[in-house]
Amino acid sequence: MADTIQYQYDSDHLQNSEPTKYQAEDLTSEQMVINIGPQHPSTHGVLRLEVVTEGEVIVDVVPHLGYLHRCFEKHTESLPYNQIIPYVDRMDYLAAMNSEHAYAMGVERMLGIQDQIPTRVEYIRVLVAELNRLASHFVAIGTYAMDIGAYTPFLWMMRDREHIQRMLEWVCGSRMLYNYIWIGGLFYDLPVGFEERCQEFVTYLRPKLSELEQLVVDNKIFVERTANVGVLPLDLAINYGISGPMLRASGLRYDLRRVDGYSVYPELEFDIPIGEGKMGAVGDCWDRTYVRVLECYESLRIIEQCVVQLTGDHKRTREFDPRAVVPKKIRPKQQDLYVRAENPRGELGFYFRADGRSDIPFRCKARSSCFVNLSILAELSRGGMIADLVAILGSIDIVLGEVDR
Repeated sequence: MADTIQYQYDSDHLQNSEPTKYQAEDLTSEQMVINIGPQHPSTHGVLRLEVVTEGEVIVDVVPHLGYLHRCFEKHTESLPYNQIIPYVDRMDYLAAMNSEHAYAMGVERMLGIQDQIPTRVEYIRVLVAELNRLASHFVAIGTYAMDIGAYTPFLWMMRDREHIQRMLEWVCGSRMLYNYIWIGGLFYDLPVGFEERCQEFVTYLRPKLSELEQLVVDNKIFVERTANVGVLPLDLAINYGISGPMLRASGLRYDLRRVDGYSVYPELEFDIPIGEGKMGAVGDCWDRTYVRVLECYESLRIIEQCVVQLTGDHKRTREFDPRAVVPKKIRPKQQDLYVRAENPRGELGFYFRADGRSDIPFRCKARSSCFVNLSILAELSRGGMIADLVAILGSIDIVLGEVDR
């Protein structure tokens, strides 16, 4: 039964009922079906979990999607390439800069202008993307601690995330949905004094991250709730196409910033943290959280190096125009192209099909890391306790805007 999902309908309420995998006649006398969500904080958005339990033990979990459908891929079939960027922002709304970066790189490769992007533009793109990666991980760690029952870390994370939100708002005028990285360049150059403000923020944040480790990942209660819970073996992660911190927590040092070496990442020094099973088994919920914490340190290293470049060899000049390569009309040749980038939650990919005649994509499909990572939920949960289900779901770190793209 667990290998095939066959949705059944009550013939008397066909129009009003939702599809479910399990009906009463499918269950034994000891089993019952519990619905968790969709409107519940622990489901991290409008996600409904159909949970089959036998006492306190989970027999199966079926995620039901579609409560928040952004229709991104259909919208792209009626908009010019440059007008799609605001819709990209609204998929993973916690990491909009990273998503914009991936999308812009894809269109630039179709146009063949990827080698014409000014180096200063590339460093600015990486700088704002890493700031956004930090802000995204702060939400992931803070809300996860709150899922486990700790409220203070969430407040600390939101306090430090607010610094980043204000900095990004200073750059482009928006707190979350930016439309800053444009095809061929940027909306505008960094404001005067931004590089210095970034360095001040790095100096401020490093000791705060050490405090976060002591408060959360080293906390005895947190360890007991997450160590040896939701263990994801590496072979299973690879077979499911898992990416990002979830894959690295299972022991594989795989990061697209290194593997594909896009933008100026090959010129920067940073490490790729992996799970080592310090508190439990490799690939458990604790490892996934710890990898995200370590990635925050690496993002700070990248930000520092970008600031050095932007105030040194690639400092601002009066002649610099971040829109110099932005094409007036975007009309790629007929082709199919897939481009990917390392978002905070894993591999975000865009598959484009251009017909060669229009400035509107014939097809634009988004490969969501959140959607793929969520598919492993049932495997991680079976045989566990129902009290651990929220801990397992929170460790996946999903954003429903990207799942229901």
